[in-house]
Amino acid sequence: MAHIVAEPCFNCKYTDCVVVCPVECFYEGESMLFIHPDECIDCEACVPECPVEAIFHEDNLPEQWKDYIQLNKEMCSPEMDPPCPVITEKKEPLAGK
Repeated sequence: MAHIVAEPCFNCKYTDCVVVCPVECFYEGESMLFIHPDECIDCEACVPECPVEAIFHEDNLPEQWKDYIQLNKEMCSPEMDPPCPVITEKKEPLAGK
């Protein structure tokens, strides 16, 4: 099991969570962040750092956001064209947030 970035991150993309991740499993998409499910070690360090509460353990993901499990996996895949890059440093959130 892994942690999942869900809908509250969409068009927000705070990056406070990435700087505390000990395994660098966050990937940056155009409008949100994603967690690679095979790289996440479930340490939960990222969860309290997210100001919009967008990170959930897969077992605790609200039902309406279950599709984000597959989306996180797909967006972190090396087969993505172009692939989402790993993000390890804090950046400014998207405008308006």
